[in-house]
Amino acid sequence: MTPQRHSDDALLDAARDCVVEVGVRRTTLTDIAKRAGVSRMTLYRRFPDVRTLVRTLMTREFGALLRRVEEPGPDGANARECLVGRAVAGIRLLAADPLMRRVLDLDAELMLPYLVQRLGSTQLLVEAFLRAQVEAGHADGSIRPGDAAAQARLVLLTTQSLVLSIRPATTDLDFEALLAELAVFLDAALS
Repeated sequence: MTPQRHSDDALLDAARDCVVEVGVRRTTLTDIAKRAGVSRMTLYRRFPDVRTLVRTLMTREFGALLRRVEEPGPDGANARECLVGRAVAGIRLLAADPLMRRVLDLDAELMLPYLVQRLGSTQLLVEAFLRAQVEAGHADGSIRPGDAAAQARLVLLTTQSLVLSIRPATTDLDFEALLAELAVFLDAALS
């Protein structure tokens, strides 16, 4: 590991702690620098503002979650079953993630551009993962033929909506029951 990367990780870890503690809007670069034990100038040279730092943090954190769900599926599972299982596991991880929960609780409006204007780097990372899963399903015959890019995008948008709507979605319904229904829904849509 290079010293620069270690420094970036330390800065991102400090940012994560600050955001989980007080939210994005109340987090300052000064707070992050203090928590990381670096000068403000060190932080400013790498990240010009809190939003840039938080975007980098979210890409790192959610990329790590994605790697956790990439682990091999059950023996004998086809690509569709693996995709559905990984999608549900990813939602479960995101719903329990303190960073995601804090952003949605305190700073949900920060997510709006990624819902109505453009896909962010984390969404594109997830979509590439999903597309590879869909293509594997086409290859093994477990996912119906179709445009892999369109199929992956719809899985992304469907699962993303549950993550972002977790609070209203679970006000009168059990989270695990919703995940079970999502698994049936995705399985049927891809069959």
